[in-house]
Amino acid sequence: MAFNVEIDTHSGFCGGVIRAISNAEKFLDNAEGRSLYSLGAIVHNDAELSRLESKGLRTIGKEDLQCLPAGSSVMFRAHGEPPETYKTAENQGIQIIDCTCPVVLRLQKDIREAYERVSPQGGQVIIFGKTGHAEVLGLVGQTEGNALVIDSLASLRQAMADGRVNLSGPVELFSQTTKGPAEYAEIKAVLEEAMALENELPVVRFHGTGIMKVHETICSQVAFRHKELSDFALGHDIVVFVSGRDSSNGKVLCELCKSLNIRTYHISSEEDVRAVWFRKDDNVGICGATSTPQWQLEAVADKIRGFVL
Repeated sequence: MAFNVEIDTHSGFCGGVIRAISNAEKFLDNAEGRSLYSLGAIVHNDAELSRLESKGLRTIGKEDLQCLPAGSSVMFRAHGEPPETYKTAENQGIQIIDCTCPVVLRLQKDIREAYERVSPQGGQVIIFGKTGHAEVLGLVGQTEGNALVIDSLASLRQAMADGRVNLSGPVELFSQTTKGPAEYAEIKAVLEEAMALENELPVVRFHGTGIMKVHETICSQVAFRHKELSDFALGHDIVVFVSGRDSSNGKVLCELCKSLNIRTYHISSEEDVRAVWFRKDDNVGICGATSTPQWQLEAVADKIRGFVL
């Protein structure tokens, strides 16, 4: 018997990734022999990267920038870049095609302004994000490398125990745009409680002091995905989550699905799907990260529909 297979209508590329890929395709379609370089993977999805590379896109690392000839065209992807990358490219005479997501650009600006506020007071900018992630590197660059990055509630507790968090303040807290809202709320609450205690104030009075300022910087599209995906995972017997293994957003969203539906399988392509996962009359849900193309979700659905028990 064939399965009932549903693709989550809200899965697939976010606006920032769509914009970057669209700009890359426009350039490549009119390249006339010119090369287009992407500084880092334009999307954390091997299948989509292969498709774009077949059109002529070449992925490079930052160490390659200084080896490119003047006039080369280099795309800055949606994740964004720190200020020093712009300087390096400009010094090399490189044409920058800036595809930084507008949400990330605004966050970079907010962090830069926050650092300018708190730095003269001996304050601190704290960023909840994945250490070493491209977006986070760009954010830390707005603070001359002086922001504290925490990637979990455990790492916040460790940083406080080590004295790396300025509990007396002022502190401004931000999040990488693709992190989970629930975990960010936990981090905010724990930090707030610790800082209130350090400043000898009850939490209710601490709120109005301005010693700690929390910025709601998780992308609204990502935040909505958490609520929608929770309903989607609960509404299906089995969930097949499709994303590249290097996708930070994919890992977060897949773990969310697994926490609600134990029969969640993480795959990177239709080739990873196994018939033994499925049971007769399963209601199958297929979903993915903000870096998962729609055509790949459809390919996975087609393969599953081809299984017959």
